Amino acid sequence: MSMQNVAAPAHGFTPPKRNELTHIPGDEGWPIIGKTFQVLADPKGHIEANGAKYGLVYRTHFFGETNIVLLGPEANELVLFDQQKLFSSTHGWNKVLGLLFPRGLMLLDFEEHRLHRKALSVAFKSGPMKSYLSDLDRGIAARVAQWKAKPGEMQLYPAMKQLTLDLAAASFIGADIGPEVDEINRAFIDMVAAAVAPIRRPLPGTQMAAGVRGRKRIVAYFREQIPLRRGNLGGDDLFSQLCRATHEDGALLSEQDIIDHMSFLMMAAHDTLTSSLTSFIGELAANPGWQDKLRAEVMALGLAPDAPSSFDDLEKMPLSEMAFKEALRIKPPVPSMPRRAMRDFSFKGFSIPAGTAIGVNPLYTHHMKEIWPEPDRFDPLRFTEEAQRNRHRFAWEPFGGGAHMCLGLHFAYMQAKCFARHFLQNIEVSLEPGYKPDWQMWPIPKPRDGLRVRVKAV
Repeated sequence: MSMQNVAAPAHGFTPPKRNELTHIPGDEGWPIIGKTFQVLADPKGHIEANGAKYGLVYRTHFFGETNIVLLGPEANELVLFDQQKLFSSTHGWNKVLGLLFPRGLMLLDFEEHRLHRKALSVAFKSGPMKSYLSDLDRGIAARVAQWKAKPGEMQLYPAMKQLTLDLAAASFIGADIGPEVDEINRAFIDMVAAAVAPIRRPLPGTQMAAGVRGRKRIVAYFREQIPLRRGNLGGDDLFSQLCRATHEDGALLSEQDIIDHMSFLMMAAHDTLTSSLTSFIGELAANPGWQDKLRAEVMALGLAPDAPSSFDDLEKMPLSEMAFKEALRIKPPVPSMPRRAMRDFSFKGFSIPAGTAIGVNPLYTHHMKEIWPEPDRFDPLRFTEEAQRNRHRFAWEPFGGGAHMCLGLHFAYMQAKCFARHFLQNIEVSLEPGYKPDWQMWPIPKPRDGLRVRVKAV
């Protein structure tokens, strides 16, 4: 791998002219629309076909612009670790998320990102996390009890989606959203759908227009709540923590900063965890042997069904954590990650100019046969300490890496293991013979048919 910086840091960017990128192999498809619809229809197949044909660096056209895709662990390390501060996350994600989740943590760069991340990190320290676990534990236990009482077929994804929204409301906002829950849920669904809509302007009747309306609803909800949380109604929930959070100079986060961060964090906690937990349970349904092993680990905790989960209990669930990691490998919740090159650089012998739209792809890396033998096979033992020892550190990156490593990754592990504890202690899950769920893999993986599973009490 080689890399060379040849220019001073840029404050903005000018996309390179098309002839500046034609030395990179690839296929940009049709004029204007490029390869957008092929990518949306089958992102895994599309990128694997291009990787096989052109190699680990190729040129494509997506969302109205030429993109250079960099594949494999070395590319992930270059772009995500970004030791030289070559790549802008702001100018990478802005085209996808800017209208809907502006100035979320993932859309900030460099020093500004560091300052906001430090201010937000207070909400993920030990004290608040213990409070979140208590809320999560109660909510998960109650919902699993409802599922247990209704054995038979259920659609896992919509059930999980409602659960994660309710859990985010409890641990992030600190209260049941109440009668507004359907409206808030619809707003988030519209915002996420609009993030990858082919039409990027909020024209009447478009997904983007619905997404922009959804954002207005979310903004109004948080704006009316902030003064209350800064008064006597604030608690230990994440929202109240942010309302009290300060920058290094002691100044409170602005009202707009809180709104932007909460909108983004709620989306991330709601949609990525819905995807990850659905994938996790779906793999256990398809692999009953592993389901039995994880259930034995849970039963060995010796907890009564109505006993709360503690951090110590979750620490005694290493196999469940490995299984969750394997589910994230097979279906990473963020399958691709865009950036913008702010200076000229080179990679794998190709010179790439400043202003170029860059993409790395965890979904591709997580299925490279030379790293993950039989990549479609579910095998949590890929994540033993011994198995990981000689693996490239950027061969698995469902939470990103470097300065933009997901701030909530420990929250995700905590919620996944808490969920596994209650689910496996109470429910056995299976798939009908011959049934294979059909997954949409981008922008956030989800089963197109909701993922039909059969549940019964243990």
